[in-house]
Amino acid sequence: MVRITWRANSALSLLSKLRIQWSYMKHCYHSLTFNAHMNSGYATDVCMTPIFWIVDNYTHCLGPFFVVGVALLTASVVSIAYWIGLPFWWAKSQLTTICLLIFGNWLLLNIIFHYVMAVITPAGYPPEGVSQVEAVSMCSKCILPKPPRTHHCSVCNRCILKMDHHCPWLNNCVGYANHRYFFLYMLYTTVGCLFLIVAGLEIGHKYLWLDHSEPWTESEPLEGHPVTFNLSGHIIAVTHPNEYDDILLPPAVHNLPAPIEDPETSSPTRRRALWFMAFTNVAVVIALGSLCTWHAKLITRGETSVEAHINEAETKRLLKQQRIYINPYNFGTKKNWKLFLGLVRGRSFWRTVLLPSWHKPEGNGLSFHTVHDVFFEDEWP
Repeated sequence: MVRITWRANSALSLLSKLRIQWSYMKHCYHSLTFNAHMNSGYATDVCMTPIFWIVDNYTHCLGPFFVVGVALLTASVVSIAYWIGLPFWWAKSQLTTICLLIFGNWLLLNIIFHYVMAVITPAGYPPEGVSQVEAVSMCSKCILPKPPRTHHCSVCNRCILKMDHHCPWLNNCVGYANHRYFFLYMLYTTVGCLFLIVAGLEIGHKYLWLDHSEPWTESEPLEGHPVTFNLSGHIIAVTHPNEYDDILLPPAVHNLPAPIEDPETSSPTRRRALWFMAFTNVAVVIALGSLCTWHAKLITRGETSVEAHINEAETKRLLKQQRIYINPYNFGTKKNWKLFLGLVRGRSFWRTVLLPSWHKPEGNGLSFHTVHDVFFEDEWP
Protein backbone atom coordinates (compact mmCIF):
# COMPACT_ATOMS: atom_id res chain seq x y z
CA MET A 1 0.00 0.00 0.00
CA VAL A 2 2.80 2.38 0.82
CA ARG A 3 4.52 1.56 -2.48
CA ILE A 4 1.41 2.37 -4.54
CA THR A 5 0.91 5.71 -2.70
CA TRP A 6 4.51 6.72 -3.30
CA ARG A 7 4.17 6.15 -7.05
CA ALA A 8 0.96 8.21 -7.19
CA ASN A 9 2.58 11.08 -5.32
CA SER A 10 5.57 10.95 -7.68
CA ALA A 11 3.35 11.14 -10.75
CA LEU A 12 1.39 14.07 -9.32
CA SER A 13 4.63 15.88 -8.47
CA LEU A 14 5.96 15.43 -12.01
CA LEU A 15 2.70 16.68 -13.51
CA SER A 16 2.79 19.71 -11.24
CA LYS A 17 6.32 20.55 -12.30
CA LEU A 18 5.38 20.30 -15.98
CA ARG A 19 2.46 22.66 -15.41
CA ILE A 20 4.73 25.16 -13.69
CA GLN A 21 7.26 25.00 -16.51
CA TRP A 22 4.54 25.46 -19.11
CA SER A 23 3.14 28.47 -17.23
CA TYR A 24 6.63 29.93 -16.99
CA MET A 25 7.21 29.53 -20.74
CA LYS A 26 3.87 31.18 -21.53
CA HIS A 27 4.71 34.03 -19.19
CA CYS A 28 8.07 34.56 -20.88
CA TYR A 29 6.44 34.51 -24.31
CA HIS A 30 3.79 37.04 -23.34
CA SER A 31 6.34 39.27 -21.63
CA LEU A 32 8.37 39.42 -24.85
CA THR A 33 5.46 39.96 -27.23
CA PHE A 34 2.76 41.76 -25.26
CA ASN A 35 3.35 45.44 -25.99
CA ALA A 36 1.77 48.22 -28.01
CA HIS A 37 4.31 47.95 -30.85
CA MET A 38 3.95 44.21 -31.44
CA ASN A 39 2.08 42.88 -34.46
CA SER A 40 2.39 40.09 -36.98
CA GLY A 41 4.45 42.24 -39.35
CA TYR A 42 6.99 43.06 -36.67
CA ALA A 43 7.26 39.40 -35.66
CA THR A 44 7.80 38.43 -39.30
CA ASP A 45 10.54 41.04 -39.68
CA VAL A 46 12.30 39.70 -36.59
CA CYS A 47 12.19 36.14 -37.92
CA MET A 48 13.39 37.26 -41.34
CA THR A 49 16.29 39.32 -39.98
CA PRO A 50 18.98 36.71 -40.87
CA ILE A 51 17.67 36.51 -44.44
CA PHE A 52 17.61 40.30 -44.69
CA TRP A 53 21.21 40.40 -43.48
CA ILE A 54 22.32 37.92 -46.17
CA VAL A 55 20.44 39.85 -48.88
CA ASP A 56 21.87 43.21 -47.78
CA ASN A 57 25.45 42.00 -47.63
CA TYR A 58 25.72 39.61 -50.57
CA THR A 59 23.22 40.74 -53.21
CA HIS A 60 25.64 43.33 -54.61
CA CYS A 61 28.24 40.57 -55.01
CA LEU A 62 25.86 38.32 -56.95
CA GLY A 63 24.51 41.14 -59.10
CA PRO A 64 27.14 40.91 -61.88
CA PHE A 65 26.51 37.17 -62.20
CA PHE A 66 22.77 37.83 -62.64
CA VAL A 67 23.48 40.38 -65.37
CA VAL A 68 25.76 37.95 -67.21
CA GLY A 69 23.12 35.25 -66.80
CA VAL A 70 20.44 37.44 -68.38
CA ALA A 71 22.77 38.26 -71.29
CA LEU A 72 23.66 34.60 -71.91
CA LEU A 73 20.05 33.47 -71.65
CA THR A 74 18.90 36.13 -74.11
CA ALA A 75 21.70 35.30 -76.53
CA SER A 76 20.93 31.57 -76.39
CA VAL A 77 17.22 32.09 -77.07
CA VAL A 78 17.91 34.41 -80.01
CA SER A 79 20.53 32.01 -81.44
CA ILE A 80 18.15 29.05 -81.32
CA ALA A 81 15.42 31.14 -82.95
CA TYR A 82 17.73 31.97 -85.87
CA TRP A 83 19.14 28.44 -86.07
CA ILE A 84 15.82 26.57 -86.16
CA GLY A 85 13.08 29.11 -86.76
CA LEU A 86 14.58 31.11 -89.63
CA PRO A 87 15.21 28.15 -92.02
CA PHE A 88 11.83 26.63 -91.16
CA TRP A 89 9.83 29.78 -91.97
CA TRP A 90 12.02 30.68 -94.97
CA ALA A 91 11.22 27.31 -96.59
CA LYS A 92 7.55 27.79 -95.75
CA SER A 93 7.02 31.41 -96.88
CA GLN A 94 9.66 34.02 -97.62
CA LEU A 95 7.23 36.93 -97.24
CA THR A 96 6.09 35.69 -93.84
CA THR A 97 9.72 35.24 -92.82
CA ILE A 98 10.57 38.84 -93.74
CA CYS A 99 7.62 40.11 -91.67
CA LEU A 100 8.64 37.93 -88.71
CA LEU A 101 12.24 39.16 -88.98
CA ILE A 102 11.19 42.82 -88.96
CA PHE A 103 8.85 42.41 -85.99
CA GLY A 104 11.21 40.13 -84.05
CA ASN A 105 14.28 42.34 -84.49
CA TRP A 106 12.24 45.40 -83.49
CA LEU A 107 11.37 43.61 -80.24
CA LEU A 108 14.99 42.51 -79.78
CA LEU A 109 16.26 46.06 -80.29
CA ASN A 110 13.91 47.40 -77.60
CA ILE A 111 14.74 44.57 -75.21
CA ILE A 112 18.51 45.13 -75.48
CA PHE A 113 18.26 48.91 -75.33
CA HIS A 114 15.98 49.11 -72.29
CA TYR A 115 17.90 46.43 -70.37
CA VAL A 116 21.27 48.10 -70.96
CA MET A 117 19.86 51.50 -70.01
CA ALA A 118 18.23 50.09 -66.87
CA VAL A 119 21.57 48.59 -65.84
CA ILE A 120 23.87 51.55 -66.54
CA THR A 121 21.50 54.41 -65.55
CA PRO A 122 21.76 55.41 -61.87
CA ALA A 123 18.38 55.45 -60.17
CA GLY A 124 19.00 58.93 -58.75
CA TYR A 125 20.43 60.08 -55.42
CA PRO A 126 19.78 63.10 -53.21
CA PRO A 127 22.52 65.72 -53.51
CA GLU A 128 25.01 65.89 -50.66
CA GLY A 129 26.56 68.95 -49.12
CA VAL A 130 23.83 71.34 -50.27
CA SER A 131 20.73 72.72 -48.64
CA GLN A 132 17.60 70.79 -49.55
CA VAL A 133 14.41 72.75 -49.08
CA GLU A 134 12.46 69.78 -50.47
CA ALA A 135 13.49 67.43 -47.64
CA VAL A 136 10.62 66.06 -45.58
CA SER A 137 12.58 63.94 -43.10
CA MET A 138 16.00 62.66 -42.15
CA CYS A 139 17.30 59.24 -43.13
CA SER A 140 18.11 57.27 -39.97
CA LYS A 141 20.88 55.36 -41.79
CA CYS A 142 22.46 58.02 -44.01
CA ILE A 143 21.85 60.80 -41.45
CA LEU A 144 21.03 63.06 -44.40
CA PRO A 145 17.93 65.00 -45.49
CA LYS A 146 15.46 62.81 -47.38
CA PRO A 147 13.26 64.33 -50.13
CA PRO A 148 9.69 63.08 -50.66
CA ARG A 149 9.27 59.61 -52.19
CA THR A 150 12.92 58.84 -51.32
CA HIS A 151 13.82 55.66 -49.45
CA HIS A 152 17.02 54.03 -48.25
CA CYS A 153 18.32 50.97 -50.12
CA SER A 154 20.12 48.62 -47.77
CA VAL A 155 21.90 46.89 -50.68
CA CYS A 156 23.26 50.08 -52.27
CA ASN A 157 23.62 51.58 -48.76
CA ARG A 158 22.29 54.97 -49.82
CA CYS A 159 19.03 56.80 -50.38
CA ILE A 160 17.31 56.43 -53.77
CA LEU A 161 15.03 59.05 -55.34
CA LYS A 162 11.50 57.70 -55.89
CA MET A 163 12.74 54.23 -55.03
CA ASP A 164 10.77 51.24 -56.27
CA HIS A 165 13.02 48.30 -55.34
CA HIS A 166 16.51 46.90 -55.75
CA CYS A 167 16.64 44.50 -58.71
CA PRO A 168 19.43 41.88 -58.59
CA TRP A 169 18.85 41.08 -62.28
CA LEU A 170 19.93 44.64 -63.08
CA ASN A 171 22.51 44.89 -60.30
CA ASN A 172 20.97 48.29 -59.77
CA CYS A 173 18.19 50.04 -57.93
CA VAL A 174 14.98 50.87 -59.79
CA GLY A 175 14.04 54.45 -59.07
CA TYR A 176 13.38 57.89 -60.46
CA ALA A 177 15.80 57.88 -63.41
CA ASN A 178 15.53 54.27 -64.69
CA HIS A 179 12.03 53.10 -63.72
CA ARG A 180 10.75 53.60 -67.28
CA TYR A 181 13.62 51.55 -68.74
CA PHE A 182 12.92 48.72 -66.29
CA PHE A 183 9.20 48.57 -67.02
CA LEU A 184 9.58 48.73 -70.81
CA TYR A 185 12.24 46.00 -70.65
CA MET A 186 9.78 43.73 -68.84
CA LEU A 187 7.01 44.61 -71.29
CA TYR A 188 9.06 44.01 -74.44
CA THR A 189 10.59 40.81 -73.06
CA THR A 190 7.16 39.40 -72.26
CA VAL A 191 5.86 40.32 -75.72
CA GLY A 192 9.02 38.88 -77.30
CA CYS A 193 8.61 35.53 -75.52
CA LEU A 194 4.95 35.39 -76.55
CA PHE A 195 6.05 36.09 -80.12
CA LEU A 196 8.52 33.19 -80.02
CA ILE A 197 5.89 30.87 -78.55
CA VAL A 198 3.35 31.70 -81.26
CA ALA A 199 5.92 31.50 -84.07
CA GLY A 200 7.31 28.25 -82.70
CA LEU A 201 4.05 26.34 -82.22
CA GLU A 202 4.22 24.74 -85.66
CA ILE A 203 7.95 24.03 -85.28
CA GLY A 204 7.40 22.36 -81.92
CA HIS A 205 4.53 20.32 -83.32
CA LYS A 206 6.72 19.06 -86.14
CA TYR A 207 9.95 18.30 -84.29
CA LEU A 208 8.67 17.48 -80.78
CA TRP A 209 5.31 15.87 -81.48
CA LEU A 210 5.49 14.19 -84.88
CA ASP A 211 9.18 13.23 -84.86
CA HIS A 212 9.53 12.30 -81.21
CA SER A 213 9.22 8.50 -81.53
CA GLU A 214 12.24 6.18 -81.68
CA PRO A 215 12.75 3.67 -84.56
CA TRP A 216 10.73 0.48 -84.06
CA THR A 217 12.67 -2.75 -83.76
CA GLU A 218 11.28 -6.28 -83.84
CA SER A 219 11.87 -8.15 -80.61
CA GLU A 220 10.30 -11.46 -81.68
CA PRO A 221 10.52 -13.30 -85.03
CA LEU A 222 7.54 -12.86 -87.32
CA GLU A 223 5.42 -15.87 -88.23
CA GLY A 224 3.54 -16.38 -91.49
CA HIS A 225 4.07 -15.32 -95.09
CA PRO A 226 5.81 -12.07 -96.05
CA VAL A 227 3.52 -9.27 -97.21
CA THR A 228 4.49 -6.45 -99.55
CA PHE A 229 2.98 -2.99 -98.87
CA ASN A 230 2.76 -0.18 -101.35
CA LEU A 231 3.89 2.93 -99.41
CA SER A 232 4.60 5.13 -102.40
CA GLY A 233 1.19 6.74 -102.46
CA HIS A 234 0.73 5.79 -106.16
CA ILE A 235 -1.68 3.26 -107.61
CA ILE A 236 0.17 0.39 -109.32
CA ALA A 237 -1.85 -1.90 -111.58
CA VAL A 238 -1.82 -5.60 -110.67
CA THR A 239 -1.84 -7.74 -113.84
CA HIS A 240 -1.68 -11.16 -112.16
CA PRO A 241 -4.94 -12.02 -110.46
CA ASN A 242 -3.66 -14.80 -108.22
CA GLU A 243 -0.16 -14.02 -107.01
CA TYR A 244 1.98 -10.93 -106.77
CA ASP A 245 5.59 -11.96 -106.45
CA ASP A 246 8.97 -11.38 -108.03
CA ILE A 247 8.80 -14.53 -110.19
CA LEU A 248 5.49 -14.21 -111.99
CA LEU A 249 5.30 -10.40 -111.99
CA PRO A 250 8.56 -8.49 -112.10
CA PRO A 251 8.57 -5.15 -110.32
CA ALA A 252 7.36 -2.19 -112.36
CA VAL A 253 9.93 0.33 -113.49
CA HIS A 254 8.79 3.86 -112.67
CA ASN A 255 10.21 7.16 -111.52
CA LEU A 256 8.45 8.21 -108.30
CA PRO A 257 9.42 11.17 -106.08
CA ALA A 258 11.20 9.91 -103.00
CA PRO A 259 11.09 11.89 -99.75
CA ILE A 260 14.35 13.62 -98.86
CA GLU A 261 15.60 12.66 -95.43
CA ASP A 262 16.68 15.51 -93.20
CA PRO A 263 19.28 14.22 -90.74
CA GLU A 264 18.69 17.25 -88.49
CA THR A 265 14.99 16.48 -88.15
CA SER A 266 15.59 13.65 -85.71
CA SER A 267 18.63 15.31 -84.13
CA PRO A 268 18.58 15.04 -80.31
CA THR A 269 20.36 18.41 -80.10
CA ARG A 270 17.57 20.08 -82.03
CA ARG A 271 14.90 18.57 -79.78
CA ARG A 272 16.78 19.57 -76.62
CA ALA A 273 17.12 23.12 -77.93
CA LEU A 274 13.40 23.30 -78.67
CA TRP A 275 12.51 21.99 -75.22
CA PHE A 276 14.85 24.58 -73.73
CA MET A 277 13.11 27.30 -75.74
CA ALA A 278 9.67 26.07 -74.73
CA PHE A 279 10.36 25.95 -70.99
CA THR A 280 12.33 29.21 -70.96
CA ASN A 281 9.76 31.24 -72.88
CA VAL A 282 6.79 29.91 -70.94
CA ALA A 283 8.55 30.53 -67.61
CA VAL A 284 9.49 34.09 -68.61
CA VAL A 285 5.95 34.86 -69.78
CA ILE A 286 4.48 33.63 -66.49
CA ALA A 287 7.03 35.21 -64.15
CA LEU A 288 7.90 38.42 -65.94
CA GLY A 289 4.37 38.86 -67.27
CA SER A 290 2.95 38.71 -63.75
CA LEU A 291 5.54 41.19 -62.48
CA CYS A 292 4.88 43.51 -65.43
CA THR A 293 1.12 43.39 -64.78
CA TRP A 294 1.62 44.25 -61.12
CA HIS A 295 3.88 47.19 -61.96
CA ALA A 296 1.36 48.40 -64.52
CA LYS A 297 -1.28 48.50 -61.77
CA LEU A 298 1.10 50.48 -59.55
CA ILE A 299 1.78 52.97 -62.35
CA THR A 300 -1.95 53.32 -62.95
CA ARG A 301 -2.39 54.25 -59.28
CA GLY A 302 0.60 56.62 -59.31
CA GLU A 303 2.72 54.77 -56.76
CA THR A 304 5.86 52.68 -56.47
CA SER A 305 6.31 49.27 -54.84
CA VAL A 306 7.43 50.86 -51.58
CA GLU A 307 4.61 53.40 -51.64
CA ALA A 308 2.06 50.64 -52.28
CA HIS A 309 2.77 49.17 -48.82
CA ILE A 310 2.83 52.61 -47.21
CA ASN A 311 -0.45 53.65 -48.83
CA GLU A 312 -2.10 50.37 -47.84
CA ALA A 313 -1.07 50.85 -44.21
CA GLU A 314 -2.25 54.48 -44.21
CA THR A 315 -5.57 53.48 -45.77
CA LYS A 316 -6.20 50.95 -42.99
CA ARG A 317 -5.11 53.38 -40.27
CA LEU A 318 -7.37 56.19 -41.47
CA LEU A 319 -10.23 53.79 -42.10
CA LYS A 320 -10.30 52.98 -38.38
CA GLN A 321 -10.73 56.72 -37.81
CA GLN A 322 -13.49 56.78 -40.42
CA ARG A 323 -11.37 58.85 -42.75
CA ILE A 324 -10.38 58.30 -46.39
CA TYR A 325 -6.75 58.26 -47.51
CA ILE A 326 -5.93 59.94 -50.82
CA ASN A 327 -2.69 59.20 -52.62
CA PRO A 328 -1.22 62.67 -53.29
CA TYR A 329 0.55 61.46 -56.46
CA ASN A 330 -2.43 59.83 -58.13
CA PHE A 331 -3.63 62.14 -60.94
CA GLY A 332 -5.75 59.56 -62.70
CA THR A 333 -4.86 56.76 -65.08
CA LYS A 334 -4.14 58.87 -68.17
CA LYS A 335 -1.95 61.50 -66.50
CA ASN A 336 -0.11 58.89 -64.43
CA TRP A 337 0.91 57.01 -67.56
CA LYS A 338 1.82 60.18 -69.45
CA LEU A 339 4.09 61.29 -66.62
CA PHE A 340 5.67 57.86 -66.25
CA LEU A 341 6.37 57.35 -69.97
CA GLY A 342 7.39 60.97 -70.50
CA LEU A 343 4.61 61.70 -73.01
CA VAL A 344 4.79 65.42 -72.26
CA ARG A 345 6.22 68.50 -73.93
CA GLY A 346 5.11 67.31 -77.36
CA ARG A 347 6.64 63.83 -77.19
CA SER A 348 4.75 61.20 -79.20
CA PHE A 349 3.92 57.64 -78.25
CA TRP A 350 5.45 56.27 -81.45
CA ARG A 351 8.84 57.91 -80.94
CA THR A 352 8.99 57.64 -77.15
CA VAL A 353 7.60 54.18 -76.41
CA LEU A 354 7.68 52.13 -79.62
CA LEU A 355 11.26 53.17 -80.39
CA PRO A 356 14.27 53.48 -78.07
CA SER A 357 14.39 56.89 -76.40
CA TRP A 358 16.96 58.42 -74.02
CA HIS A 359 14.68 61.16 -72.67
CA LYS A 360 14.82 61.76 -68.93
CA PRO A 361 11.82 61.83 -66.60
CA GLU A 362 10.17 65.11 -65.77
CA GLY A 363 11.47 67.20 -62.88
CA ASN A 364 14.55 66.67 -60.74
CA GLY A 365 13.36 63.84 -58.50
CA LEU A 366 13.57 66.04 -55.39
CA SER A 367 10.03 67.44 -55.51
CA PHE A 368 6.84 66.27 -57.15
CA HIS A 369 3.48 67.77 -57.97
CA THR A 370 0.59 66.54 -55.86
CA VAL A 371 -3.17 66.57 -56.26
CA HIS A 372 -3.29 69.29 -53.60
CA ASP A 373 -1.33 71.79 -55.73
CA VAL A 374 -3.61 74.71 -56.61
CA PHE A 375 -1.85 75.77 -59.81
CA PHE A 376 -0.97 72.32 -60.98
CA GLU A 377 -3.05 72.46 -64.17
CA ASP A 378 -1.29 75.61 -65.32
CA GLU A 379 2.13 74.06 -64.66
CA TRP A 380 1.32 70.81 -66.42
CA PRO A 381 4.21 70.24 -68.85
